[in-house]
Amino acid sequence: MTTHLYACAHAEEFPAQALLRLRTDLAVQPVVVLDGRPPLQTVCSLNRPARLKGASLGMTRLEAETIPGLHILARSQETEAAARAVLLECAAHFSPRLESVDESTACACVLDITGTERLFGPPHTLAERLRDSLASAGLRASVSVSVNFDTARMKAATTRGITVIPPGHEAVALAKLPLDALALDEDPYETFAIWGIRTLADLAALPESDLVARLGPQAVAWRNLARGALPHTFQPIEPAFTLREFCAFETPVEQIYSLLFIGARMIDCLATRAATHALSLASLVVEMKLDGNRAYQRTIRPALATTDRKFLLKLLQLEIAAHPPQSAVLSITLSAQAGQSSKVQLGLFAPQTPEPSRLDVTIARLKAIAGEDRVGSPVLEDTHRPGSFRMESFAIANPTAPYKSTIGLKEVPSRPHMALRRIRPPANVRVQLNALKPISFRDREQSYRVTAAYGPWRTSGCWWSTDPWDTEEWDVLAESSTGSSLACLLVHNRSQNQWQLEALYD
Repeated sequence: MTTHLYACAHAEEFPAQALLRLRTDLAVQPVVVLDGRPPLQTVCSLNRPARLKGASLGMTRLEAETIPGLHILARSQETEAAARAVLLECAAHFSPRLESVDESTACACVLDITGTERLFGPPHTLAERLRDSLASAGLRASVSVSVNFDTARMKAATTRGITVIPPGHEAVALAKLPLDALALDEDPYETFAIWGIRTLADLAALPESDLVARLGPQAVAWRNLARGALPHTFQPIEPAFTLREFCAFETPVEQIYSLLFIGARMIDCLATRAATHALSLASLVVEMKLDGNRAYQRTIRPALATTDRKFLLKLLQLEIAAHPPQSAVLSITLSAQAGQSSKVQLGLFAPQTPEPSRLDVTIARLKAIAGEDRVGSPVLEDTHRPGSFRMESFAIANPTAPYKSTIGLKEVPSRPHMALRRIRPPANVRVQLNALKPISFRDREQSYRVTAAYGPWRTSGCWWSTDPWDTEEWDVLAESSTGSSLACLLVHNRSQNQWQLEALYD
C-alpha cells in the first residue's frame, strides 16, 4: 500500500504580500492594507514592520493614520488573483496535483508529493526548494510536510519556516496547537472552554464515546483532526498558465519613470515565469486604467520571442514615450503571450547578422520620429489598384530554417531579369500625342523623343467609392536631346488628365 505524502505552502497576510510583491520600494516599510467601504475601512492585512510599529488587524483608517511612518494601501482583488496564480504556478513545478486550502486572508495550497524523492530529493530538500521558489517570486510562505493532509495544512498555518513531520508523529506535532487551528464554529469553542480544553492535545485525549455522546457524531472528526488521523479525499485543481501581472496605485501616477519602475518588476516576473516553462515572451499587451474612466492599451511585438528584460523594458519605454497616456494612471496590467525562442545557425563564411533586439529598438525609435505608418515592411494589398500596399511590422517568417552551405557547389548563372524602379513620388511630365499615342514628353530638366511605345494597358476600379482610379500605362523607349536612351513607364490618369513618369526600367 502506497503511503501518501503531502506538502502545504501557506502564505499569510496575502493581501499585503500581493501588493508588495511588485512594490519593491515598500518591501521593508511598514504597510497596512485596508478593506471595506469608506468610512468603515479596517485593516485586513499588514506586514511585520507595521506590526512592530503598533498596527493590528481590525484597526480603523483613522487609527492607522495616527501611526507615524505607516503606509496605507487599499486592498486589490485583481492583484491578489494575479499573485495567487503565481503561487499555484510555483507549486505546480513540484507536483501537478494541487488542492487549494485558502483561509481568510491567507493563500495556501497542498501538494501531493508522493514519489517525488527521485526528482527533488528528501522531503526537507523539496520543502526548501519550494520555499525558495516562492521567495524568488516575491512571496513569503511557510512549508509543512506530513503523511496526513490536514496535519500538513494546520501545521503550515500555525508555524513559520519549514516543518517535516515524521510518519506516526502527527499527534505530537499538533499537540501544542490551539483549538483555533480546527476552524470550528463558536458553539463548540464555548463548550470546550467550559471543559478546560485549550489545545489539540487536550481534545485528542478525550474518550471518543463520551465526546460523541455530548457533542454528536461530528466530534469524531474533530478528535481525529486533533490526532492527525482524519482521512481526506484529495480534490486536485488545474490552474491555467496565464502570463499576467497587475498593479494598482494608491495615488494616480503621471510620471513615466514611475510606470517604468513598476513595469520593470512586472517584466522581470513575466520573463522568469516564462523561462521556467522553457518559453519566451512573444508579445506584451499594456493596459492602463486612466483617470476619468479612460482606458489605454498598446501591444509590443518583438521580431523574435525573447526573455531579455532590459530589451523588453526599452521597448516598453519607447512605446509609452511615443504614445503617452492622456491622463494620470490608476492601474497597469501587463499580459504576455508565450512563444518558442528560436535559434538560427550561422555559416562559417557568412557575415554575422545584427541582433534582433537592436533592430526592434531601432524600429521603435524610427516610429517615434517618422510615424508608425511610415516604418515597417511593405505588403501588397489584394486589389487591382496599381502600386497599392500597406505597411506592417517587421517579422521573421521562418527563423529556424536550416542553413544551406554553398561550399563546393558551382554557381549556376542565372537568367538576366529586367528591374523596375519605382519613382516615389511620380514625376509630372508633359506628353505630346499623335493618334492618341505618345511621341514625345518633357520633364523639368529635358525633353525626350519616343522611339517605341507599347500600350495602352488600362485599369480602373473603386468607381463606387470616393477614391476611384482610371489609368492607362505605356512602356516607352525614348532618347533625350543629348543622345542618351531611356526605358520608362508613363501613366496617364484619365480622370485628372495628368501624365506621370512612374518607373524606370534597368
